[in-house]
Amino acid sequence: MRRYGKHTDEDDIRVRPGRRGSRPRTRIRPKHEDAAEGFVVTVDRGRITTLVAGRTVFAMKARELGRKGVVVGDRVAVVGDLSGERDTLARIVRVEERTSVLRRSADDDDPYERVVVANADQLAIVTALADPEPRPRLIDRCLVAAYDAGLDPLLVLTKADLAPADPLLERYAPLGVRAVAARHDAPVAAVRELLQGRTTAFVGHSGVGKTTLVNALVPARSRATGHVNTVTGRGRHTTTSALAVPLPDDTGWVIDTPGVRSFGLHHVDPGRVIQAFPDLEPGTAQCPRACSHDEPECALDAWVADGHADPARLESLRRLLATRERREGD
Repeated sequence: MRRYGKHTDEDDIRVRPGRRGSRPRTRIRPKHEDAAEGFVVTVDRGRITTLVAGRTVFAMKARELGRKGVVVGDRVAVVGDLSGERDTLARIVRVEERTSVLRRSADDDDPYERVVVANADQLAIVTALADPEPRPRLIDRCLVAAYDAGLDPLLVLTKADLAPADPLLERYAPLGVRAVAARHDAPVAAVRELLQGRTTAFVGHSGVGKTTLVNALVPARSRATGHVNTVTGRGRHTTTSALAVPLPDDTGWVIDTPGVRSFGLHHVDPGRVIQAFPDLEPGTAQCPRACSHDEPECALDAWVADGHADPARLESLRRLLATRERREGD
């Protein structure tokens, strides 16, 4: 081992050029002002598929984004190779401010929120009228999530050729939710009309025909469909990641999401749900602090009794609020 004495000068010291970590770090990040605008259509195991100037571009999240997630529906800034050619990869350097975020948790006692989609303005809650049987509690939970996210709910009833739609429609009539029924043997024009000019996220239990409906709406982008187990009555997950596809003639977007078996509402503030009931919200002014709107001191009972709102609307509100306190299978 070479030793240096007191007579050693700087010419005797060996310097390793190019040593890693020798360049001083800086907190200044590039602004990427020349980045292209992109729209995220799907995310699969870290690879993000975006639409940039009409081209499909594969990208990855840039390191400077840290833990900030990128989800379907996000508007993003993209740099790098934007040719869309095979084996090319761009970088997403910025996620633009979201206009809406649809969230869910695995269960009501799970504090971890999962962002389902971003920037949608309508939530299509898809349920079958038979095979499998309707699950009103899951519908209620999806409605609560829609109201919390500020999305307009749309109830889509599939397999109307197997069972009548009226009983379920009557249950949700007081909420004023738009609804449409679809049949296997009929065109989907009525459904498509309600999607025009909107970005609509489709959610529903496995096996209700959600992906089949999306395939009918956008035939050019067909996805695999599943079946319902005749023993358990449950469907098989065939959609494993959310996918945004444009309606024909660019008249809107539909976002097909994986089938769900539950829809946790741990993240929902019950106080925000009342905002979806403009005929009832003024009546909460006299409610006690932190009122659950389902207790003896709730001012909404007097508000309804005085004729300011339909009693069925209050009943529906309380049913929705109660879904957060009960598990979906109860």
